[in-house]
Amino acid sequence: MSKLLLVTDAWHPQVNGVVTTLQITIDRLKRLGVEVETLTPDGFRSVPLPTYSEIRLSLTSPSTIRRRIEAFDPEFVHIATEGPLGMLARRWCLAAGHPYTTSYHTRFPEYVAARAPIPLDWTYSFVRRFHNSGAGCMISNSTLERTLTERGFTNLYHWLRAVDHEMFRPDVPPALDLPKPIFMYVGRVSVEKNIEAFLKLDLPGTKVVVGAGPALNEMKSRYTDTIFTGPKFGDELVAHYTSADVFVFPSLTDTWGLVLLEAMAAGVPVAAFPIMGPIDVVGDSGCGVLDNDLRAAAIAALDIPSDRCRAYAETFSWDASAQQFYDNVVQANIWARESKPADAA
Repeated sequence: MSKLLLVTDAWHPQVNGVVTTLQITIDRLKRLGVEVETLTPDGFRSVPLPTYSEIRLSLTSPSTIRRRIEAFDPEFVHIATEGPLGMLARRWCLAAGHPYTTSYHTRFPEYVAARAPIPLDWTYSFVRRFHNSGAGCMISNSTLERTLTERGFTNLYHWLRAVDHEMFRPDVPPALDLPKPIFMYVGRVSVEKNIEAFLKLDLPGTKVVVGAGPALNEMKSRYTDTIFTGPKFGDELVAHYTSADVFVFPSLTDTWGLVLLEAMAAGVPVAAFPIMGPIDVVGDSGCGVLDNDLRAAAIAALDIPSDRCRAYAETFSWDASAQQFYDNVVQANIWARESKPADAA
């Protein structure tokens, strides 16, 4: 049985698409017979990321990480994030001559630029070095592939995401009884999500925001015409999705947008900007409206039938996603070992 070590700085109690994706992927890999060990912030001292306390930065040493990795003795190493644990695991791999794969989950340079006056080229230089020194970098869509290729990224592998069709479904009774139509956003309430593009819209009915984040209190005080429910989980989250008539996704920085599939699986059409993420998830499926005029998109999406959204979401399978992930890991490691110079073997 293959042994895979998955390293991630993004982990519980964080609530976001990266954590959800990794947790489900680990579960499906185990079903495939892969022995998976994780290296996460669990078990390490940590400090909150300045300006974003929900994200914890692990405090540990290279020797501790080395011992943890060598004790497991993995055949494959996958590093999911560019944080402290990811950097230390990468350091071990390079020193030990052990191939590793990575995945590009978020547009980190754009996130940084939204919070600090740091040029994109500087951050992309760091991120490019991090991923290019591995055997392969997994990406979620073709739009991202073109963007990263233009910035010098190499050895890119496609890894599509999916949605839990049994959990997210349209027959769950709605949780909210509010004036219709209900336009909803689900996700982190933070500056990089461009949430104000939704909150500023003049829309009929009710605007609802489901989620938490560093900008929640500020947004609640500034946009008193919007209902902020806080974070929701499990069946309660699904019941909030099914309360909505349109799911509005204002983000300009997501590489995929797992919430888009969750909404459509619950039978809710999407309104979003025509950019990376929505283009690749919604595309020309007829399950959403992509327009630079987000208000026009939201109004037009009201006419999209629920059953069309559900049927489309059912084509995204987590089992297939996990198999693609594992196939990528195997192929990238084969390539790395075959391309290693003979005197380095």
